[in-house]
Amino acid sequence: MHGDDILLATEELTVRYGGVLAVDKVSLRVPRGRVVGLIGPNGAGKTSFVDAVTGFTPSTGELRLRGRPASGWPAHLRAQAGLARTWQSLELFQDLTVGQNVQVAARRLGIGSLLSDMVRPGRKPVEPKVPAALERAGLLDAVDKYPGELSLGQRKLLGVARALAAGPDVLLMDEPAAGLDSDESMALGQRIRAIAAAGTGVLLIDHDMGLVLKVCDEVHVLEFGSLIAHGTPGEIRRNDEVVAAYLGSHGTEENRI
Repeated sequence: MHGDDILLATEELTVRYGGVLAVDKVSLRVPRGRVVGLIGPNGAGKTSFVDAVTGFTPSTGELRLRGRPASGWPAHLRAQAGLARTWQSLELFQDLTVGQNVQVAARRLGIGSLLSDMVRPGRKPVEPKVPAALERAGLLDAVDKYPGELSLGQRKLLGVARALAAGPDVLLMDEPAAGLDSDESMALGQRIRAIAAAGTGVLLIDHDMGLVLKVCDEVHVLEFGSLIAHGTPGEIRRNDEVVAAYLGSHGTEENRI
């Protein structure tokens, strides 16, 4: 794989909260058009890793976006460079339609835009990326609905559409399947694969092992902030250290990931 295909790379990325080591020298790559999984038990450091990559928490180590050093960049510059994320807490605008929710995310407001909105308030033209983001998330038919009219699975996909509206190179997905039933999780997985197939690199964090092992090309496993395994879904499924990290020594054969 060529270096140009590596959209996101970390080298020994480390996060400390006072005396607590939350992420310990984690190195991974997210290539173009691939889905990379990051899994681990609760408290393993997964969200701290994403917060560090996106610039919302301080870290040490190296971060590169499309080969460019980005470790010292603030969150908004990382976003402008093509890095987007979804959030565990959707925080949707309940009084805006699906289309309007995505429209808000698509607009990059500078001081000029803010002043223009104050002087000439009113309906703004639809950003070109909005219909494409809705289509990729499977929500074009729901464009005029409000979040309260959607199923939980659709609301999760609306969060994905808002992230896609910025046209990112890399999409970090933090627990997108939380609370979904098996059918909704399967539908989400199909959308994630389609997003990657269009050339976006995806880092997927989730506790739904069925989803992770089905859609990911490779999987990294965190425990207590450190990577303990890396491989294909099949390799991870058969890794006794990974099974022990999730289930303890008393995990039954039926519970194996």
